[in-house]
Amino acid sequence: MTVETGRGGRVPSGDRRLRRARVVALVALVTSLWTSFLLPAVGLLREPDPVRVAVGATAVAAFTAAHAAVLYAAVTPWLSPVWRRRWHLALLATAVVSVPALGPVAAGSWPTWAWLGASLVGLAPVLARWPVAVVAGGAAVATSAALAGVTGGSIGSHLAVTGGVGLGAALVNALQLWFWDLLVEARQGQEARARLVAAQERLRFARDVHDLLGHDLTVIALKAELAARLATVDAGRAGREAAQVQHLAASALQRVRAAVHGYREVDLAEQLTAVADVLRSCGVRCSVVAPADPLPPEPAALLAAVLREASTNILRHSRAGWCRIEITRPEGAATMTVSNDGAGAARSPDGHSHGLRGLTDRLAPAGGTLRTRCGDDGVFTLEAWLPVTP
Repeated sequence: MTVETGRGGRVPSGDRRLRRARVVALVALVTSLWTSFLLPAVGLLREPDPVRVAVGATAVAAFTAAHAAVLYAAVTPWLSPVWRRRWHLALLATAVVSVPALGPVAAGSWPTWAWLGASLVGLAPVLARWPVAVVAGGAAVATSAALAGVTGGSIGSHLAVTGGVGLGAALVNALQLWFWDLLVEARQGQEARARLVAAQERLRFARDVHDLLGHDLTVIALKAELAARLATVDAGRAGREAAQVQHLAASALQRVRAAVHGYREVDLAEQLTAVADVLRSCGVRCSVVAPADPLPPEPAALLAAVLREASTNILRHSRAGWCRIEITRPEGAATMTVSNDGAGAARSPDGHSHGLRGLTDRLAPAGGTLRTRCGDDGVFTLEAWLPVTP
């Protein structure tokens, strides 16, 4: 499953590595909150008027909350666009209200609103693309200079704080978002590549089936038409043509079955490698113990199906930190054991039991069994057993 990002892309909703990278990016972005909270608080401490202090503190708290919400939205792909717009509007509203609320605070002794202006300049690349961000940053700098002129503060210090510090914060924020976008695009590329490989394989199979059946079905149609015409004229020849139609149909069916059988054959070693790579790419430490000798095709195909279901459950339904996959060859049998630490302490019914039940039904005709257990330490183990004839 994928979800929309706020910046026009799509990312896997269950991608653990991407979620961890998002946390790192969010922590890096949140460090800019000091310009909208701590430094304006210095001006509040220097303001003798308690009314202005109360009004200013309320404005600072509201702006800081909106600031944090906007940063959270910037790196939260699954956030609803409606809430994203609401938080952007909340930031705009608190910024407008903060001008009269903080402009007079510590006038002449501390550039109180200038620090909020620096926050606005720093947030500009988060809120909009560069042309709009430049205009928004310029408006914040102009407002800061105007407040300095009205309140008797130093225009130079206001410009240095709002323009200089704000520009530095904007560059840091833009760099963090650039890295985040690169990571999201890389994940999108991996997903697109996987989808393309699957689509190409489906097209290949469709072409193979078309090549196998196209000629045979054409001949069958012509001979069936001929048999129908001869039925009233030459019953003997019509019967022979009908027999040929039956033979051609049986031959075509056999060829299709052979093609499907070849299509379904899997290389269990390749499946083990692919599953381990996928789990590791999602942040799950994975170890694989494979038998020295390859399994026969039928048991290998069945164990590959078990492996795919087990790895899917690990990725979708657990928070595993490690996984161990082991295939052993006791005498006359093959056993696959998949263990992971993502089960947790809960004993609630397995939400993905339908897939496991389907595997149990699939193994049963071959004489196989499937068992699962959850230990007290939160380790979930799936074990598949199959008889293997020498």
